[in-house]
Amino acid sequence: MQLLEMPLAAVRELVPRLEAAGLIKAVPKRGLQIATVDMKLIRNAWQVRTMVEREAVIHFARVASPETIARLIADHEAILERALKPTPDPALEKDAQAVDWGLHDMMVDAIGNEILSEIYRVNSLHVRLIRYDADSMRPVQVVPAMREHLDFLRALAGHDPEAALQHMMSHIEHSKHRVLGGMLRVGS
Repeated sequence: MQLLEMPLAAVRELVPRLEAAGLIKAVPKRGLQIATVDMKLIRNAWQVRTMVEREAVIHFARVASPETIARLIADHEAILERALKPTPDPALEKDAQAVDWGLHDMMVDAIGNEILSEIYRVNSLHVRLIRYDADSMRPVQVVPAMREHLDFLRALAGHDPEAALQHMMSHIEHSKHRVLGGMLRVGS
């Protein structure tokens, strides 16, 4: 409990939820095992992500204010500028993840459907588990992710929802390939 910095009661409450989500498995007399990352998990997680985010992009293109889009562009440009420096700063990875995941979460939450947001959050845990296993969100990965997000955001700013959707779907596919590439490097 010290490692998690959580009281035992909270951990006991969390374990069944994580197990139901398929993120951990309780093994009698052995403890907890983190879910195995395999091709089936990757395929399933990215399929759910694509389905949810397709609807999220379509909705976000209708409801996002110009000010929100401008702020998101500025946030992404700032991360990209830091990532392009010869020696990225130590906080880059953490800050890039916050900006990256923040955009995706914001789009899904903008739909206003709590059930869908919860499904997306659980699936995001799968995606993050896969990314952790692949060690894929490193500074070298920040640049393409931020550029892909900026393509999407600039299409939104230009009032081109079809291009925005195309850019986001392309980003999701590229992120899957970056993760698969990371897993192949780790497995080598």
